[in-house]
Amino acid sequence: MGAHTVLSNFPTNAPVLSLKHFKRGFLFDSSSTHCFLRFAEFKSSTQAIQIAHRTQVISAVSSKKVDVENSDLKSRRKKLAVFVSGGGSNFKAIHAATRDGCAFGDVVVLVTNKTSCGGAAYARENGIPVIQFPKTKNDSEGLSTDGLVSALRKYEVDFVLLAGYLKLIPVELVRNFPKRILNIHPSLLPAFGGKGYYGLKVHKAVIASGARYSGPTIHYVDEEYDTGKILAQRVVSVCAFDTPEELAARVLHEEHRLYVDVVEALCEDRVIWRDDGVPLIQSKEDPKHYS
Repeated sequence: MGAHTVLSNFPTNAPVLSLKHFKRGFLFDSSSTHCFLRFAEFKSSTQAIQIAHRTQVISAVSSKKVDVENSDLKSRRKKLAVFVSGGGSNFKAIHAATRDGCAFGDVVVLVTNKTSCGGAAYARENGIPVIQFPKTKNDSEGLSTDGLVSALRKYEVDFVLLAGYLKLIPVELVRNFPKRILNIHPSLLPAFGGKGYYGLKVHKAVIASGARYSGPTIHYVDEEYDTGKILAQRVVSVCAFDTPEELAARVLHEEHRLYVDVVEALCEDRVIWRDDGVPLIQSKEDPKHYS
């Protein structure tokens, strides 16, 4: 077989990526069961590489497996720090996406102000280091702001993801990680945001206002509560006789999906900034389309 030959046992409908995509780290396609890479030139069919979707293994056509952990691809994965204060359901969704291959990154550290919370317990169960922040008078284990910045640099963190973290992020952290800290909020910002708007308080306010729509917002973090540039939103209808708990459950379901989509885009370098300072996400399927 010569150059550009695809083996007969490759599915005919499998998406084919160029070497350019491979170099940029676009290894997985969430729309299909498998994703195949065909080099621009290869001398024989044994050089074609099949990339199994949602795994951490590249399988050569010769049936020899190469562990991604031992390849230079590992260095291309984005390193993520997640901040939580509670059960960490968004954190768990993000971690599952990185573990299963949907997002080309790794959660390398968890930061929490409550080391006994469910999110911290999950991190320990999965071998993810846990850092306490901020430091309290009664607990010597917590880090100062300078200590936290140093720790995140030690872990070579690319992005900081707030996932139900209820403390205001220090100015020093924002300035040390510009355009690299994101937060998720359970309303369509700028409505129902700011200090005091969190958890069920948000959903109670939405219902009381008579708003017909709500939904999660992911935004970049600045020096105030919920005022950073909006990156992504998803609309959830408010039903006529919703309780705050019912609305919260539907919004949370969309939060998990939205955060994973955003993390996937971050890890694939598909977030671009418009000239007026507004961030946009480039479509994976159509690079000319932005949302």
